[in-house]
Parts: sequence; structure tokens; C-alpha cells
Amino acid sequence: MSDNGPLLRVNDIEVVYDGVIQVLRGVSLAVQAGGAVALLGANGAGKSTTLKAISNLLLSERGRVTRGSIEYAGQRIDGLDPADVVTLGVAHVMEGRRLFAQLTVEENLRTGALSRRDPAGIRRDLDRIMDRFPRLRERVSLKAGHLSGGEQQMVALGRALMAHPKLLLLDEPSMGLAPLMVKEIFEIIRTLRTKEGLSILLAEQNAARALALVDHGYVLESGKVVLEGPAAELRENGDIRRFYLGIGDIAERRAGKPVAL
Repeated sequence: MSDNGPLLRVNDIEVVYDGVIQVLRGVSLAVQAGGAVALLGANGAGKSTTLKAISNLLLSERGRVTRGSIEYAGQRIDGLDPADVVTLGVAHVMEGRRLFAQLTVEENLRTGALSRRDPAGIRRDLDRIMDRFPRLRERVSLKAGHLSGGEQQMVALGRALMAHPKLLLLDEPSMGLAPLMVKEIFEIIRTLRTKEGLSILLAEQNAARALALVDHGYVLESGKVVLEGPAAELRENGDIRRFYLGIGDIAERRAGKPVAL
């Protein structure tokens, strides 16, 4: 990877499920090292599928990238085992948290370090995560299924951090959370970027929150990028406002072509 090249580059990918159902249609995007990017769009637009294509979790759902490529740190990763993608530095916090409900908070956090062979380092990282999320220290022996939604999201973030990622893929972190907890989770994400230098790719329906956090955004509709640009300009874009109010159809107005602002 060149000094000025993106950390992540998704190049014109198509994704098909079950060999026949095309979900993504020529999606391209980039995330710079230390940068933050939002994927915006309604349910079914292709946001989660894009993240799963990057982490290569499509295989477990009978999906695959049928065209294009995905590069991380200059290396093509779309053919790698998901565990190898994590080892390279990509951690995926999936929609709905996906915790092990019957395991404790600490046990869930430790699952993020399954590929590591440094017990002392794992212990230090557990302490560091408890310092970052004091609420989890108080609940370290509780089963994850007994936590609130916001606490579960903290565990999911902490589990991802146990893998020492450079890039965090975050899928709908605000889903199902009360407004005050949404604010807290987004502040945590901001801190992970500004204090720890993590790169962020955030799939989110809450456009206002997402665009206040990131540098750049892409709007997906029906598996295509139909609008993209700097976050500051997207926040002022009338199409974005109409899109999130459910009025009109960006893809129809834009003839299905991305518009770089």
C-alpha cells in the first residue's frame, strides 16, 4: 500500500446469494487509514452485505463475491478465510451484537482473542477494555443475555477490540437502543477513532448521527451506490433529507449513477 493509498478499497463488487439472487451491483468505496466512512441506506439496501463481503462472512450465508475485488492494506482479501481477515486487522461488529447469551461478559470478550497466543497480553487487553467500559467491569461475571442493549453493544465493541484491529466494520450500532445510549455508543466510536487511530466503516440508518461522525459517506439503494461525497456536503444535500423522509427515489432521479459531490 502506498503512503497515500486507502487502507480499504472495494472495487466494483457484485454479490450473489444462492447462486441466483444478486444483492450488490457494482459497489465501490474506500476508507483511508485513520478515516471514518458511513454506508447509508434503508433496510435491504445492501449495507450489511457490503460489510460481510469485506469480512468474508458471506460464505456462512451462501453468498459470494462474483465480480470485482476487495483490498486491505494493499492485499486482496476477498478470497481469504474470515479468521485470516481478522488476523490482518479487520474486525466486524455485526448487526444485533451477536453475543453468546449464555457466556459471561468476560467469556464473550475472550472470544475476540481466540486467534491469539499471548495469555498475558490478553489479560492486559481485558483490563484495558474494562477501563474503557467501566460498566462492563461491574458486570464482568454476568451472562451477556442479562445485559441491556447498550451494554451488549459495549461487549460487542470490546470483543472486536480484543483482536487488535486497524479497521472496524460497524453494522447498525444504534439499532434498538434508547437515544441516550445511542449518543454514548457514538461517542465511544468517536473516541476509538480519535484516541486509538482506528479506521471506521459504519453502516447505519441514523444518517444524522453517522454523518456527524464520519468524513465521507456513500448512499446505497437496491445494491448500488447512488450518491457519495464528503459528510459535510451530504448533511446539506436535499436528496439525503428526502431519502430519509421516504420522499422520492434517489436512484430514479440519479439514473442509477453515483454522484460525487
